[in-house]
Amino acid sequence: MTKLRWAARYLALALGVAAPLAFMAIFFLWPVLTMVSMGLFGEGGGSGFAEALGRRRVWDVVAMTVGMAAGGTVGSVLLGLPGAYVLYKLKIPFRGALRAFVSIPFVLPVMAVAVGIGALFGPGGPLASWHLMGTKTLVVAAMVFFNYSLVVRIVGPMWAGLDPRAEEAAVSLGASPARVFFTVVLPRLVPAIASAASMVFLFCASAYALVQVLGGPGATTLEAEIYNETVAYMDYQAAAVLSILQLVIVVAALALSEILRGRVERGQKMTRTAARRPRKGDLPALVVTGLTIVFLLAAPMVGLLTRSLRRGGAWTLQNYTDMANADASAAIQTSVLSSLGTSFATALVAAVLALAVGVSLSVILSRRPRKRAAKGALKALDILFMLPLGVSAVTVGFGFLVTMSGPPLNLATSWWLVPIAQSIVAIPMVARTVLPTMRAIDPRQREAAASLGASPERVLATIDGPYLWRTGVVAAGFALAISMGEFGATSFLARPQTATLPVTIYSLASRPGATEQGMAMAASVLLAVVTATLMVIVERLRPNDATPMM
Repeated sequence: MTKLRWAARYLALALGVAAPLAFMAIFFLWPVLTMVSMGLFGEGGGSGFAEALGRRRVWDVVAMTVGMAAGGTVGSVLLGLPGAYVLYKLKIPFRGALRAFVSIPFVLPVMAVAVGIGALFGPGGPLASWHLMGTKTLVVAAMVFFNYSLVVRIVGPMWAGLDPRAEEAAVSLGASPARVFFTVVLPRLVPAIASAASMVFLFCASAYALVQVLGGPGATTLEAEIYNETVAYMDYQAAAVLSILQLVIVVAALALSEILRGRVERGQKMTRTAARRPRKGDLPALVVTGLTIVFLLAAPMVGLLTRSLRRGGAWTLQNYTDMANADASAAIQTSVLSSLGTSFATALVAAVLALAVGVSLSVILSRRPRKRAAKGALKALDILFMLPLGVSAVTVGFGFLVTMSGPPLNLATSWWLVPIAQSIVAIPMVARTVLPTMRAIDPRQREAAASLGASPERVLATIDGPYLWRTGVVAAGFALAISMGEFGATSFLARPQTATLPVTIYSLASRPGATEQGMAMAASVLLAVVTATLMVIVERLRPNDATPMM
């Protein structure tokens, strides 16, 4: 009986590792490696990589991607630092509400953000006379809008937790506020700023929906170009080469982010300090933060809501009532509400898949083996686990399109392909939510339970179980919200009859008619409200001691 029990345990452990690995190998590594092979050797075995690298267009797109990502990063940091200071160091009215408000753009679906900004600067918008639609400037501004809160959320808590004694000593020695900031505060914030900047660069470099909706011929990124090469020109080899170049850029940014994240966590001794009332010298930071919140964050959302209530220059609710009508526009083959139902159904399946894979691997990765070989295996598994963060959604969708169109799986026409692709995008988010909490469990608790005769199954249920339940619920909510708003991979795979809501919004927004534009605005408001509601529910379900998302 004992031998059978041990055999069952080893079999369960093997399945716990093999099943997630098989899922990742089939639906992530295979598509990505196939694209790498296409880019390096081409379909005919020739060196397509070298040929594509010789095209000037490729390097123009690389330069544009890096340039706009750098611009978005600099803008986010320059505006985010005053915001972090005001919202975390100063005691101002409605501080909690303002923190929540500035976080809204980051959790909103990118497509809704893009359409909202387009409502301001596009034809008929209140700022159309600025002629920014289709320019790099507007794309960079949208990147700042989307990533501003990331800088605030990473730098702010660290700034609030810095030991104030060094600043007080500098002031007592006669240092001016500016000198205190540049010589005492800023050096201690550099790791947090660099970590936030690298993550912002990561998101900006992989921007897709923002570029597709707001950019013109002179504003594109590698991710948008991959889509164009695939759909418009059917040049899979060029798209594969661009995917490899993007992968190199994004993985480099991801690696830098992880290194700097470690420095943030270990580099400073944190303390709890109370917020203080604003002083005269805080006026510039207050003004910059106020203007940023009003004009950069609030204006696009108000513009989106306002445009959703107008059609043909008149106020109307027709844009919302037409969401139930599949024949309201020739741009779509199903109603907006049906697309919302499709989005929720696919996102629900994607969340279940992402949770199953992410939690299984998190349980394994949270263990602390003593043997060097086992530690190396877990480290390799950890790298594989986080690798989807370094591959864009468009790249994943393109890989699916290439590999799943024939034997042995032939899933190109299957409904399951979309939620599977969305789950690949959501798995890293599940990991970032569950794994830190699992690693924080004191291993002596498991050892004590085992020494009292508890089986491994009971240790998992009684020690790990409560943590898994609490963080699992939060992770499921995040995975559901991410999958609801996912556009990059889904745009390759969804069919017109079963389009998700982000794909439907893009189909409507890309048409010039008043009906299509109005419905796109209303659908974006609907998607934003649903996603924001999911995030509110997630925050309510999050226990007070849960690990915060970064």
